[in-house]
Amino acid sequence: MATLKNGILGGVAGKIGNVVGSSWKGIDYLKTLPTHYTDAKTEVQITNRSKFLTLIRFLQTITDFIRVGYKSLAVKKSAFNAATSYLYHNAMTGDYPNISIDFTKVFVSRGNLTGAYGASVSSPTAGNIELRWGDNSADGTARADDVAMVVAYHSDLAEAYYTLNAANRSAGQASIQLPLSFSGGNVRVYLSFMAINALGSQAMKSVSNSVYVGEVQVT
Repeated sequence: MATLKNGILGGVAGKIGNVVGSSWKGIDYLKTLPTHYTDAKTEVQITNRSKFLTLIRFLQTITDFIRVGYKSLAVKKSAFNAATSYLYHNAMTGDYPNISIDFTKVFVSRGNLTGAYGASVSSPTAGNIELRWGDNSADGTARADDVAMVVAYHSDLAEAYYTLNAANRSAGQASIQLPLSFSGGNVRVYLSFMAINALGSQAMKSVSNSVYVGEVQVT
């Protein structure tokens, strides 16, 4: 694939033979159409496709969260694509047909802000989860008014509930009411923080790596 920088043709759009011109985020590209493989169903190819589809189905349940959690890595790519690339290479396991996600290795956000410390989760009342963490507001880049971002993923339902502002870091806890359909099932819970005192676009970039808090059965 070649990038055009105001060449003699300027920006090119459309198809000429097996060459396609397109533009994304102000960058003009020329790329050739893929060739047709005589054997497109090798074991490796099937495994790779299965991993990709399994991961995409998971990420689509938290798309808006990912747009914030991976904003700092969205350099000439979308945050969603940045998350897909990272998790494909770091959180997928198994060979076809036994493909799965290692949820302990999933990061729903990645950044340089100081992360959570001593996090735990329980389900004290019906449909509710309660997170607790240590107040590390004075550590590293952490601040008391950083906001907690939480994801609760129900793998049996393939559904997620998330919030981008569960509580301030200094609160040390957050209580979250989940959908009724989550009751009786297990959810995998992630916690991260985002700085709200950064200016402009930096607010979205000031996020921490998420922490896998654990799996809990919802009362």
